[in-house]
Amino acid sequence: MKAAYKVANPELASKGRLKLNWAEARMPVLMHLREEFSKTKPLAGQRIAGCLHVTKETGVLVETLRAAGAEVSWSGCNPLSTQDDVAAALAANDISIYAWHGMSVPEFYWAIERTLDFKPTLTLDDGADLIFTIHNRFRELAETVIGGTEETTTGVHRIRAMAADGKLLYPIFAVNDAETKWDFDNVYGTGQSSLDGILRATSVLIAGKNFVVAGYGHCGKGCAMRAKGMGANVICTEVKPTAALKAMLEGFQVMPMEHASERGDIFITATGMKDVITGRHFAKMKDGAIVCNTGHYDCEINIPELENMAVKCTDIRENCQEYTMPDGRRIYLLAKGRLVNLAAAEGHPSEVMDMSFANQLMALIEMAKKGKTLENTVYDLPEELDQRIAGIKLRTIGTQIDVLTDEQIAYLTDYSAGT
Repeated sequence: MKAAYKVANPELASKGRLKLNWAEARMPVLMHLREEFSKTKPLAGQRIAGCLHVTKETGVLVETLRAAGAEVSWSGCNPLSTQDDVAAALAANDISIYAWHGMSVPEFYWAIERTLDFKPTLTLDDGADLIFTIHNRFRELAETVIGGTEETTTGVHRIRAMAADGKLLYPIFAVNDAETKWDFDNVYGTGQSSLDGILRATSVLIAGKNFVVAGYGHCGKGCAMRAKGMGANVICTEVKPTAALKAMLEGFQVMPMEHASERGDIFITATGMKDVITGRHFAKMKDGAIVCNTGHYDCEINIPELENMAVKCTDIRENCQEYTMPDGRRIYLLAKGRLVNLAAAEGHPSEVMDMSFANQLMALIEMAKKGKTLENTVYDLPEELDQRIAGIKLRTIGTQIDVLTDEQIAYLTDYSAGT
C-alpha cells in the first residue's frame, strides 16, 4: 500500500532527488553503513518515528534507516526548516512524511501526531518535541517504544531534566553528546551554515563588523571562528565562567549583552536559553543592527518585545524583516528568529552531517538490541561506536593514522612505570 504523506508540492520530487544524490556523494560513512546494513537488516521489524529537519542530509538518513529494515514515518522539527523538494522526493519513494516549509504551530504538531499513527517502536528526535508529544498526549504509546535518540543540545538538556525528575518513560541515547557529533557538527557545521544563512538573508560584508555571539558553547565557538575568519571583530557573551575564559583566550572580546548590545553590528544567539536578547537590548542597538538565532528555539530573541517597540515592520527581502523604532533606528530580524542556518540557508554541509547521522543510525541499532534491558534514563553512545564512525570517516577520505603497538597498549595501564 502506498505510504501516506503530506508535502507542499509532490511535483518537486525530481529536484529533491538531485539534492539527495548530491548529499549521498558527500556522505561516505552513511553510505558505507547503508551498504552493510542493507544486507544484515538490523532494524527489521522496527517502526521509527522521526522528527528532524527535512534536509537533503536527513533524506539520506531516512532512506538508510529503511534500507536497514525499518518502517519510517517522518516530520520536520522546525516550521521553517523543511526543504519542500526533499520532502517530495521522500514521499515519491514511498516514505511516510508530513512536512512542508512555513507550517503553522498547529500544523507542526499535527504532523508529529501523524508519525505516531503506526505506533513506533523507536523514536528519533531533534529538540524533543516528538518525545514530549508522546509523554504529554499519547502516554500509552510509550508502552510499545523500546527507546529513542536525541540529536541536539537543547533536547538533551530537557530530556536529562525529565529523567532526573523520574518522568522519562523510555530510554534515550544522547546522540548530540557523541564526540563525532558535537565536536564536528555543532562546531564546523553550525559555524559555516549560520554564516551562510546570514549572508543569504542580507548579503552584507562581514569583514570589519562587530559580530556578537551569545553563548560560547560548541555552536557559538563555530560561529565565532567563522566570523573571525571572515574578518569580523568578534564579541562573545556568556554566563559560564569557563566558557567565557575560553572565548577570551581565543582572542575574542568578552562582555555582558548589556554592553555588547551597544557595539554590535550583527548578533547571533546560540545558547538554548530564552530571553538572551530582549527589549532593553534592542533599545541600545545601533541603526542597522542585524539580529538572528542559531539555537533550536526562537525564544532566545524576545520577538514580542521587539514587535511592541517598533512602529513599523517591513519585509525587506526573503528571511529579513526591518523593524523601525520610534527614534528612526532600524533593526533587522532574520528568519523570524528561527534557526538562521536552516530557515535562511540549507543547514549543515553534507560532509559534517555524515558522522552525525551515522551516529543516529548506530544509536538506533544499539537501542533496538538493548532498549528493553535499559532503564528509563539518558545514555551516552558507547565510545567504541564513536571511534568506529571516526575511523570510517578517515578511511573514506583517504587518511591514515598511527596504531598503538602491543607494548604501547601495555604501557597505558602500567602504573609501575616511572621516570
